[in-house]
Amino acid sequence: MLPECLNMDNIILEMRSITKTFPGVKALDDVSFKVREGEIHALVGENGAGKSTLMKVLSGVYPAGTYEGEIHYDGELRRFATIADSEELGIIIIHQELALVPLLSIAENIFLGNEIATNGVIHWPQTFARTQELLRKVGLTEPPATLITDIGVGKQQLVEIAKALSKKVRLLILDEPTASLNERDSEALLKLLMEFRAQGMTSIIISHKLNEIKKVADKITILRDGGTVETLDCHKEDISEDRIIKGMVGRDMEDRYPPREPKIGENLLEVKNWNVFHQHHRDRQFLHDIHFNVRAGEVVGIAGLMGAGRTETAMSLFGKSWGHKITGEVFMRGKPVDVSTIPKAIDAGLAYVTEDRKHLGLVLMNNIKQNTTLSNLEAVSNNGIIDDHKETKVATDYRSKLRIRSHSIYQETVNLSGGNQQKVVLSKWLFTNPEVLILDEPTRGIDVGAKFEIYSIINQLAAEGKGILMISSEMPELLGTCDRIYVMNEGRIVAELSKEEASQESIMRAIMRSGEKH
Repeated sequence: MLPECLNMDNIILEMRSITKTFPGVKALDDVSFKVREGEIHALVGENGAGKSTLMKVLSGVYPAGTYEGEIHYDGELRRFATIADSEELGIIIIHQELALVPLLSIAENIFLGNEIATNGVIHWPQTFARTQELLRKVGLTEPPATLITDIGVGKQQLVEIAKALSKKVRLLILDEPTASLNERDSEALLKLLMEFRAQGMTSIIISHKLNEIKKVADKITILRDGGTVETLDCHKEDISEDRIIKGMVGRDMEDRYPPREPKIGENLLEVKNWNVFHQHHRDRQFLHDIHFNVRAGEVVGIAGLMGAGRTETAMSLFGKSWGHKITGEVFMRGKPVDVSTIPKAIDAGLAYVTEDRKHLGLVLMNNIKQNTTLSNLEAVSNNGIIDDHKETKVATDYRSKLRIRSHSIYQETVNLSGGNQQKVVLSKWLFTNPEVLILDEPTRGIDVGAKFEIYSIINQLAAEGKGILMISSEMPELLGTCDRIYVMNEGRIVAELSKEEASQESIMRAIMRSGEKH
């Protein structure tokens, strides 16, 4: 049902024939896009399709004069020179990487750069009162003085929305708003967007989670290769996920997970009695008696809600790069190994692909070649000096093997799509020749086409006899790719499920039952 206040005759935004070119690539090619007042309009497409670029053009991140075409907002031609220009008219963009300062309070973050002040002196009582009012609107009960670092990612996303509301937002743009959220937080955020729609607010949402798009969107515009494919009206027809995917990739994707016949061999990795205390709260034990194993040719999943301890398990295991007072045993092929530092973990045969590729996985301003060899520079060096010929050959081989789409190995990784950035991170760790590869949210923030390619790479690695330990917040992904799944909750492994036993229901049942015990 359309909300009563949805004015289907009033076009609040029209972008006409937008073309945006970067060196060596046309990111947007004659894109046109209309949004009506009071609707939730979804923008979907594969990574590199141009979605984020289009929104950066709209919000003034890419100023007028750096692109061709016209932006009409509220019926008038607009030429935004800065983000401040678009914000002044109520166009607020929330990027995938949240722009909050962790060691400032919620109140300070909401009004940062937009302070309630007289003659340069901040009026704190008024700031806190206004913050409480905004937090109520987004469903948060935290005190305004709470530090951002002390609240979870889901609540941080709501603080970003409260910040947008403080600027009298009329058109809210959300770029992958639920990419880092668990199902419960995602559901709360989507519900909030629908409440805003009922109040007449207009939203544009970019997301790869098509089930969420179907749930909230009034219209869906599909981009492919920098151009507009079509706009679908969700109120005129029932739009299936397969229908959206076909528009995004230009073909049907009958099976989202490539088939695999597992050939499981000997036990590669075994972790016993793994106990870890919190990185910052050093008197609090975070992981309790973790025990698991991974065999050759096997893809093993770790499921759990956010905060269950999945990433902390992986990072503490990989060179003890997270946690404090870590105890337990690690075996490779039945022999004890030392994983107390990252170089020792690599020597033992482990590799860890982080969930945060932009900050921890890549040096974004370096090119593909430099990132590919970063974890194994000795292999491309002679007497401590990098051999450019060797490094070029390695990077070229991995670019070809993993089908990294770029104009060359000298392209900076910051200018690659999310899927191609992830392939560079994989290249970096595959070059260390690991026996067991730990993948933490390997397809987060990438589209269905790129996901299929990542799954195919995982299958190939398993076929070569490597062990894969895969952490994912998307249960269908774990069910579609894994041979066995461990379930974690509150720092403990609470279930081990075979492929036949595993389902979304059995995973959630294990989590809920363990929550009742602890």
